[in-house]
Amino acid sequence: MAEEKKVPGTEEAAEAEKEPVKEPEKEKKSEKKPKTEKKAKADKKSAEAEKLKEEVKAEKDKYIRLYAEYDNYRKRTSAEKLQIYDDATARAIKEILPMTDSVAQALAQFDGKEVPEEFKKGIELIAQQLKSSLDKLNVEAFCEVGDTFDPELHNAVSMIEDENLPTNSVAAVYQKGYKVGDKIIRHAMVVVANA
Repeated sequence: MAEEKKVPGTEEAAEAEKEPVKEPEKEKKSEKKPKTEKKAKADKKSAEAEKLKEEVKAEKDKYIRLYAEYDNYRKRTSAEKLQIYDDATARAIKEILPMTDSVAQALAQFDGKEVPEEFKKGIELIAQQLKSSLDKLNVEAFCEVGDTFDPELHNAVSMIEDENLPTNSVAAVYQKGYKVGDKIIRHAMVVVANA
């Protein structure tokens, strides 16, 4: 059999001619599609990246706010704990102060009187123990003769005129005042001079 030659103008020749022409067009179209697809993918990725950046920014803002809120809470509770400690100490010490006053009055009664030495030493030891206990609890006694009168710290029982003392000063202390830090447990009862 002889090979058939394709004669131009026949159907087969027409199909053969058409096929190579169609393929380059498809290649051109396929070349255009990846560029637009790449651009679309890049735009999509860019949009996703912007969205993720916004989400990260929002989460970071939430974190910063939460951290600030926690820090404020920690500071507030710390201050409250200290305040509760001072309040509890003040209430307990307030009940002990009359005993402290009694011991101080007992020691004052020994001045100039004959009292057995052992008895006097015993009362002095009790006074020292009370003082050391108050010191351990950060309780301070305040108000001495000659201090400037302060209505925030002192309770004026009476007033006198005394040329030896400055104006508006403490002339006598009937009862010492006590405080824990800045909290007053008991105001000092005093006589004010030259007010």
